[in-house]
Amino acid sequence: MDTTFYVLASIWAIVMIVIFIMAIRLSYRIEARSPELINKTGLPQRAKIIHTVTNWKVARDEETQGLRRLMNLLLLVNLAGLVLFWIGIRALRIHGG
Repeated sequence: MDTTFYVLASIWAIVMIVIFIMAIRLSYRIEARSPELINKTGLPQRAKIIHTVTNWKVARDEETQGLRRLMNLLLLVNLAGLVLFWIGIRALRIHGG
């Protein structure tokens, strides 16, 4: 049981990390399409994920908004995955697993 749990938890964690990285990459693409969010310094910057989630200073064209909706969906999937994992952990503790 212990080995199975750790293997499944590891796979689950890797999937959640991959989904989060996909969302961050989409955030960078959205920033590149939005004139007010473009990095003009030439230096690397963190993703402005809060701006893109809240649609603040983001370009209003349909393609950019479609990318933003996809990014928000990925973040929701990530959040749901973490909540489901937490529920699973709680269920294991309650049932003595």
